[in-house]
Amino acid sequence: MARVPTERFDARGLPRWRPGEHPWLADAPPVPPRARVIVDNDFAGDPDDLFQLVHHVLSPAVEIPLVVSSHLRRDAPGPATTAADGLRVLADLCARLGLDAADRLVAGAEEPLVDVRTPRTSAAVDAIVAEALRDDPRPLFYAAGGGLTDLASAYLRHPEIARRLVVVWIGGFEHEPLSWLDASAPVTAEYNLSIDVAAAQVVFDAPDLEVWQVPRSTYRTCVMSDAEMRVRVRGAGALGRHLYDEVRAEMVKHEHLRPQAEAYVLGDSPLVLLTALADFWEAGPSSCEHVVVPKPALRDDGRYAPRPDAPPMRVYGRVDVRLMHEDLHAKLALFERWRAGAE
Repeated sequence: MARVPTERFDARGLPRWRPGEHPWLADAPPVPPRARVIVDNDFAGDPDDLFQLVHHVLSPAVEIPLVVSSHLRRDAPGPATTAADGLRVLADLCARLGLDAADRLVAGAEEPLVDVRTPRTSAAVDAIVAEALRDDPRPLFYAAGGGLTDLASAYLRHPEIARRLVVVWIGGFEHEPLSWLDASAPVTAEYNLSIDVAAAQVVFDAPDLEVWQVPRSTYRTCVMSDAEMRVRVRGAGALGRHLYDEVRAEMVKHEHLRPQAEAYVLGDSPLVLLTALADFWEAGPSSCEHVVVPKPALRDDGRYAPRPDAPPMRVYGRVDVRLMHEDLHAKLALFERWRAGAE
């Protein structure tokens, strides 16, 4: 889990900017954003979501009108505060970026759905519906790197939003058995799905909701080595050091459970690749590979039940890890160069 800040970060002296501004690209102003992206992640959890959000807000091809802090899996009794904790992590990250975005940060529900018919109530649900129904000709992506409670709740309340957005989800088991992954693993082996299985079932059952899925077998290939992270991330100023330190803290936290490793999975980063890094000639990410399949039903154990007549969905089997990581490294370097010159 991320380190939830207990004190407010002192951002005095940092140059300020707003979402949609990219002063580090002032020598060649970017074209207006091609798409809108609602970011939804469990920011109190694995720090790969911090890498994803930084990468997204540094990407001029998309506008980020809303960032949802969603809840973690309920692994222990007691008060549920992980969505609120994630909001504090978000506020801290924006302060470190010098980004004035408090009006775009919102907490989701603290509990999963009780069934596939009853939505949760949260500020995030209201904001999701408002953005989806807003009159804007640009496509809207819902980039989810955690559970789907708030999206499912928004859909259950207002099914008409389904035709107005595309869901890009990091989660779910692979569709075909792979030798290096345990096909008999319990649903808890795929964390994002197990946060709220009922919510994922709602999304998969929604006939008009377009889904691009990055399953476990694909997101686990998004690996960055410690040496690469030391040089290309930690070496990119205070922001990069913070990102690197969060990964190291996460690894140290779990060192009693598993040995230290020389690499870390940044599994949420395909959300940036599939929404912001479309090339000049194509509307979508041309260097990634997907198949189109009828949207299956999701069983309670997280496995798929085929529905040959269901609407189609995309399942990404390969993502361009080189482009994804190199683009992050370059944007961190450009951002730090601008910030060093502006201070």
